[in-house]
Amino acid sequence: MRVAIYWAPPATDPLWQLGSAWLGRDAETGRTVPQPHIPDLAALTKSPRRYGFHATLKAPITLAGTFEAFLADARALARTLKPVSLPPLAVRALDGFAALCPTTEAPELTAFAASVVTELDHHRVPEEPEKQARRAIGRTPTQAAYLARWGYPFVLDEWRFHMTLSNIGAAAPSLLAAARQHFAGTLDRKQHVAELAIFIEPAPGAAFRLAERITLAS
Repeated sequence: MRVAIYWAPPATDPLWQLGSAWLGRDAETGRTVPQPHIPDLAALTKSPRRYGFHATLKAPITLAGTFEAFLADARALARTLKPVSLPPLAVRALDGFAALCPTTEAPELTAFAASVVTELDHHRVPEEPEKQARRAIGRTPTQAAYLARWGYPFVLDEWRFHMTLSNIGAAAPSLLAAARQHFAGTLDRKQHVAELAIFIEPAPGAAFRLAERITLAS
C-alpha cells in the first residue's frame, strides 16, 4: 500500500464537487460521478482520475512501517500546523497539462508543504537506485538532489501548488476554456488549507481513496 498527503476541499465544498465531477470520480466515496459533456473528457482525464481531485503536499510513498504508525505521526504533525490561506485559483496550462493554480505567490503555503514533506519522510521506503536514476533523467541538479533525499523532485522551493485536471499533453485551449466554464464562480472564493487529506493506494495501480481527513490546529 502507498499513502500520500494531499489537500482536498471539504466534501461539502462546491470546489470538491465540481472537481470530482470534472474527473469523473469522487475519491472520498469511491463513486463514479457523471462528467460534463465535453468531447473526449473521460480519456483526457484518465490519469488524474486515478489519483482523485487534490493538490499534492507529500507525493505517494511506500510505507516503511505500519499505516497506524504513519497516521499517528500525521495526526501529531497536524496538531502543530495552523491553517493557511489559499490564494484565488485559475485554470492554467502547467507543464503540458491543465491545472488549477494560485493566481498569486503564497510563501506560507510553500512553507506549509515543506513541513509535511520533511516531518513525515521517515515513514518512506527509499526508492531502488536503478528506478531513482531513471526518474532523475532530465531533472535539474536541484530536482535530482531532492529526488535522492526526499523521494520526489518537486518539493521545498521546487514545489508548486496545483490541482491536476488533465493528462500530460492535454492542455488544448478548448479544454482550458471548458474547465474555466465548469469551475466558474468557485475559484475566486476564499479557501483555507485546514486539513491534511490522507489518500491511500490499496494495491499497485488501484485508484487512490481519501481515507481520512485530519483537522489542523485552529
